[in-house]
Amino acid sequence: MAKKRILSGMRPTGKLHIGHYVGALENWVNLQDDYQSYHLIADYHVLTTDLNTDDIYQNTIEMLIDWLAAGLNPEKSPMFRQSKIKEHAELNLIFGMLISVNRLERNPTLKDQVRDLHIENIIYGHLGYPVLQAADILIYKGNYVPVGEDQVPHIEISREIARRFNNQYGEVFPEPEPLLTNFARLSGLDGNAKMSKSLGNTILLSDDPETVKAKMKKAVTDPNKVRKGDPGNPDICLVFSYHKKFNPEEVPEIDEGCRSGELGCVDCKMRCSDKISAFLSPIIEKRKYFEEHIPEVLDILHLGEMRAKEIASATMAEVREKMKIG
Repeated sequence: MAKKRILSGMRPTGKLHIGHYVGALENWVNLQDDYQSYHLIADYHVLTTDLNTDDIYQNTIEMLIDWLAAGLNPEKSPMFRQSKIKEHAELNLIFGMLISVNRLERNPTLKDQVRDLHIENIIYGHLGYPVLQAADILIYKGNYVPVGEDQVPHIEISREIARRFNNQYGEVFPEPEPLLTNFARLSGLDGNAKMSKSLGNTILLSDDPETVKAKMKKAVTDPNKVRKGDPGNPDICLVFSYHKKFNPEEVPEIDEGCRSGELGCVDCKMRCSDKISAFLSPIIEKRKYFEEHIPEVLDILHLGEMRAKEIASATMAEVREKMKIG
């Protein structure tokens, strides 16, 4: 039986942080043996919130290196730039005719972005972000999309567009389903629900141990636990949530020590930073290799784009045939 197909991607924003790994990359790596996996570098999507394109290429390379260092296998998981596969834009144009403005304005993810980014005037491309995302997924006939809960409304729009096209012109597209991660999000070091480089609250996958320690020293903890000896509540402590991910073996001990006051916050942070650095060590080692072999990285990108182009071209030929255009 043929493997089901996955399409997933990220906007190229440069070096990735541990939140990216926990929220997406870890899941991608685990899924690539069981699914046909295609990974999109969503450079067109950058324009929905930032028209400055000066850093997109370098950010693309940095992100691709992190993908490879984290364990994505280019043989199993082709990686490619959205802008190099022009069929994305063509299918986006067609899909834009199959959904109303009112439906796009009801998208809760859009409302969250407008609030979080303080956007006063929504541009047409931002409003239509889910339509382009639907084209990204459906041009590869993706059966599943690994996402966090905040992206599920976008997947529902992709399903609606697939149904509308199939009903109007004939069966071409599957209705993609979300694959949710079990550990969907890490909060930022400042306690913000979102880990983001723009907020300065991240630990990068490429951070060395001393950098990790320096950042962890600033991490917020239970505000009522002021000094060692004070009883704490690990359930509301950011650092404890990191222990759950990167130091699960010692979680019961950390929990008990925090609640009793025996474990101070500084010691707790340093134990956590050591575990995070141990986790990052093999990723950093692989990253150094790819940083020293950029032509190999570019070859991986080129081969991924060739494989993506082949599938996208075949899908668009089928679309044109069904629509009797082109």
